[in-house]
Amino acid sequence: MDHLFAASPANIEGWRQISELLAAFILSMMIGVEREIRQKSAGLRTHTLVGVGAALFMLISKYGFNDVLRSGLVELDPSRMAAQIVSGVGFLGAGLIFVRRDSVRGLTTAAAVWVTAAVGAACGAGLPILAAAATIIYLVVALTFPALTNHLPHSTTVFSVIRVRYPEGQGILREVLQLATNRGFILSEISTESDGYRQPHNTTSGSNEEVAMVNVTLQVRGRALVNDLVAALSELSGVDAVLADDVDASAE
Repeated sequence: MDHLFAASPANIEGWRQISELLAAFILSMMIGVEREIRQKSAGLRTHTLVGVGAALFMLISKYGFNDVLRSGLVELDPSRMAAQIVSGVGFLGAGLIFVRRDSVRGLTTAAAVWVTAAVGAACGAGLPILAAAATIIYLVVALTFPALTNHLPHSTTVFSVIRVRYPEGQGILREVLQLATNRGFILSEISTESDGYRQPHNTTSGSNEEVAMVNVTLQVRGRALVNDLVAALSELSGVDAVLADDVDASAE
């Protein structure tokens, strides 16, 4: 029975584990750069934070429970806690992601919450160095990456499709085209079609009267971020919905 009371080995953390965390940072950042250049909703910051968080969860599972396990005797599986944190925080992050007029918002916030949960789990598992390293990485991502994304060479040859729905007869199409060209986008194709009658989502008059709706489809390309254009279009008075996608969606 003496082995039951033997001193427990210490949790393992050091330069090797930090290097593994940094490797996840670099590799996930490379994926994020590719996504950012292709102007996806989940871009550089989101992919980097998710990659770092996943790596930290794995490091916690590998090295964070030596102080509670006993050789030759299975008392519990403490790594189940990390697994439950992953799934539980996933649902929490999903609640932070929402669609406003068909424009996705909150992806980076959800990823930040996920990484924060990993940092907390690392601290609870007795891995403060890894938790501190992950926190520093998060601050680097949150504070410096916005400026970095603005200097990335966004593709000017890839076309994006933007669909805008608005009430007919209010001159909104002119504002949509003016906003797109003012932001440096080149429009290659424009098509409109009737979308029946419905009550606009953004009506402020309190009236339940249905009006004729129009869908306009634009093919655009430019150095600016398509997501920023979508956000700006969704703020135009009278615009009911905005949705962006690639011309070749099969490339996903």
